Amino acid sequence: EEIKNKIALWDVLKTCERNGSLDSSIIGKTIKTNDFKSFFAAYPSIKLIFFNGQRARGEYIKRVLPLLSHKYQTIKYQILPSTSPAMARLSLEQKFTKWAIITKKLEKT
Repeated sequence: EEIKNKIALWDVLKTCERNGSLDSSIIGKTIKTNDFKSFFAAYPSIKLIFFNGQRARGEYIKRVLPLLSHKYQTIKYQILPSTSPAMARLSLEQKFTKWAIITKKLEKT
């Protein structure tokens, strides 16, 4: 299967419960992660992961990474600022500029 744009968008969390819309309101015991083991097996050429904020990275490292073989534990990753409106420290334009790194990385492949 050819992937034309060489990019996939997939959340670390498959399901969770939270009171409100903030990531800080996620109830830890309700978290279920997506099946990255199968995802990486289906798409073995993945070389870089971008996280939508610190919480996504944290959940990936805590709940996903320990389940992966060494091959997938060494995939490089980069944390990008959360796109959430709650992340008001940066303007939309500033977030856009930081997220543009994805385009630059794709141009190199």
